[in-house]
Amino acid sequence: MKFTKIILPTLIVFFLTSDFINAANFVVPIIDGGFWQVAGNPDLGEYNSPKQQPVDFGIWQAQDGTWQLWSCIRFINAQGHTRLFHGWEGKSITDTDWQPLGITMTSSAEHHEPLHGLQAPHVVKYQDKYWMAYGDWDYISMATSPDGKNFTRYRWHNNSQYLFTEGPLVNTRDAMMLNTKGQWLNYYTAFPGGKGYLYCRTSNDLLNWSDSFIVAYGGKAGNNPYSCECPHVVEPFPGLYVLFRTQFYGPGAQTSVYCSENPFNFGIDNDQYYITKMNLCAPEIVKEGSQYYMVALNPNLDGVRVARLDFKNFNTPVFDITNPAHRDQWQKTGDLAHTFINSVRTAFKRSDRIFHRHR
Repeated sequence: MKFTKIILPTLIVFFLTSDFINAANFVVPIIDGGFWQVAGNPDLGEYNSPKQQPVDFGIWQAQDGTWQLWSCIRFINAQGHTRLFHGWEGKSITDTDWQPLGITMTSSAEHHEPLHGLQAPHVVKYQDKYWMAYGDWDYISMATSPDGKNFTRYRWHNNSQYLFTEGPLVNTRDAMMLNTKGQWLNYYTAFPGGKGYLYCRTSNDLLNWSDSFIVAYGGKAGNNPYSCECPHVVEPFPGLYVLFRTQFYGPGAQTSVYCSENPFNFGIDNDQYYITKMNLCAPEIVKEGSQYYMVALNPNLDGVRVARLDFKNFNTPVFDITNPAHRDQWQKTGDLAHTFINSVRTAFKRSDRIFHRHR
């Protein structure tokens, strides 16, 4: 019996990192080009300190089209928790060195906020109003604005602006809000028992929030008090959620990235949804038109920078071998007589083994 020798082309697959999850549908964030700086270490006047650092921030587009950035400046020359908010404004997100706006918010004794404890503002637009969730060291609170520039603390009937907390002495902080599937999700972190957890609550109006539940904890990112800092979740493709979760600041910064089809589960003491890690910290993702941008702290914690960001969907085939139109886009560069054949055979015999072609 005569056998036909079949020569198959070699397929070479390139992986961006060996840390990718073993899943059929996931996306990977990729920085597209270099960063440009939009904010530096500001002049705080009487609060100036050689140790001060711009850290967790919020960035959004105001009603007049300008870009606003408020950063928590820590280690200022002040008593208490040594933190306040400073702002910058840019005409375009691609501009460098935005205009400093000065100190935009400090803690309020009238609202019973811990002294100089403001942390991590995050702003969304909803029903023609801008909503800023922020931490005051113990609670997550809310402020609102009609134009995205001038914010006033939201006051409840009992003269409180508090939304929720995970309890005393656990530093409930770093809230961020995402609208998906007809409801608002609020992700944040706290460290009861000295362990960092990533929590979530849901709401229909940004004011009344559900009880909390844990959506991420532990795994290779660790479980120390700072292992779930600066959570940020985006939905780059419908029903596919990417979580950024920071562990370290500074030159050795580390942010772990996860991808899940369930916005309420990114891995509880496991790495089921872990994708990779990035050498940056406190990221926030914004979108203008069809373009995403990565906003993160400078490596030396002396400012804030921006870069273009892309999300690669690894559920989308880059080449369909069964599609004649895709075949026509390829050019033969070797000496194979036939790169593709029109054979409909489904089994080839070689020695005592049968090889089946998958339909």
